[in-house]
Amino acid sequence: MAVFALFCVLLGGAAVSKEAVPAWKDVWEKAGKYETEQREEDISRDAAAGTENEERTGPDFRLYAQSAVLMDGDSGRILFGKNESDIHPMASTTKIMTCILALELGNGDDLVTVSKNAASQPQVHLGAPSGRQFYLKDLLYSLMLESHNDSAVMIAEHVGGSVEAFAGLMNQKARDLGCTDTYFITPNGLDASGTDTEGKERAHSTTAADLARIMKYCISESPKKDEFLAVTGTKAYTFSDAEGKGTYSCVNHNALLTMMDGAYSGKTGFTGGAGYCYVGALEDGEKNFIVALLGCGWPPHKTYKWADARALLQYGMKNYEYRNVWKDVEIPEITVENGIPEDGDISRGMTVQAEVAVPEKAGPEEQKNGGESLYLLLREDEQPDVRLSMKKELEAPVRRGDTAGKVEYELNGRTVAAYPVVVKEDADPITLKWCMEKIAELYLE
Repeated sequence: MAVFALFCVLLGGAAVSKEAVPAWKDVWEKAGKYETEQREEDISRDAAAGTENEERTGPDFRLYAQSAVLMDGDSGRILFGKNESDIHPMASTTKIMTCILALELGNGDDLVTVSKNAASQPQVHLGAPSGRQFYLKDLLYSLMLESHNDSAVMIAEHVGGSVEAFAGLMNQKARDLGCTDTYFITPNGLDASGTDTEGKERAHSTTAADLARIMKYCISESPKKDEFLAVTGTKAYTFSDAEGKGTYSCVNHNALLTMMDGAYSGKTGFTGGAGYCYVGALEDGEKNFIVALLGCGWPPHKTYKWADARALLQYGMKNYEYRNVWKDVEIPEITVENGIPEDGDISRGMTVQAEVAVPEKAGPEEQKNGGESLYLLLREDEQPDVRLSMKKELEAPVRRGDTAGKVEYELNGRTVAAYPVVVKEDADPITLKWCMEKIAELYLE
């Protein structure tokens, strides 16, 4: 086993570029066997893991993971990152994308037939023979709780028509979310390489930043977020195939659910190329955190991911609080070219007043943004800069509510909030008709 561990580290331990990494089939099988043999023991002891990291609460603390992210689960801002843009294989954390697409594009009551391809998948697997049928909703628990590789292929073939077509859907969703450094080949996360649509050789891989972003979509943005949370938050689940020939039991291997109060969703992963990986979410009062870990040790260091997850989440809970950073910004009047002043004296020119468009509060809670409130999750030493940008002048006609600029709140060079500046009054244009009327008024007087 020690030789195998060293073999994995030497071959799979480094970050990969967008070029391919070898698809070590024998490593997959050995890794799956190792994880299956150790799983029962680890489930009982994982709740005690990570205690050595409890005091690592500074931004420079040591992490086992090669890449890591702590994200504000509400705003999506990265609160802490270690090599967060480095590209790595991500193992079974892949399955959060498989699950959310199955929920969005599939029907839970659909019958899914086990293909020969699905039945041939390496451990960890459900082990159902080809031809057997399952309900899609049951396979989601097999996918997310036990991380069964064959269930991932069953789902992909049913929803996408083929594994390749489903991978295309996964990559499109990643692009839609802005995860441009993520590339999916398999629905189960087994190490693989292939040619993308541009003809480039790429590995099945992601970054810690992208993985956290995908998790944010799954738990808070997707129209199927509630269903995703119901599956990933379930501790144990039992189901049968459609004909009742067999019964299958699943236990959730996301030990963080019992390890830390407030943990509510997540997915583990391991392959020989990826090492141990993890993505998960935790609520602490009003605060919501997402943690993503890639390359977090190799056998026998299965608990390193829990140590790192605890360290990052404890750092977030201890060092970040919501603060109201709203600032009143003085908005100057704006010149309107060819506008008619209220008194009709065009010799003095015309200006209009403007204001910051303040959204209404979404609810009665104190820390809801809206009104003159902007609550951001910040460290004690963080304070956003406020920047006003305005148009120099407007061309009549101008109508109340027209946009004339914006107020931006920036933190570490990134915009964390923005509000439009809008015109408060109308401004009609000078027309030939108006000029003729004014001339007539002068002569009539």
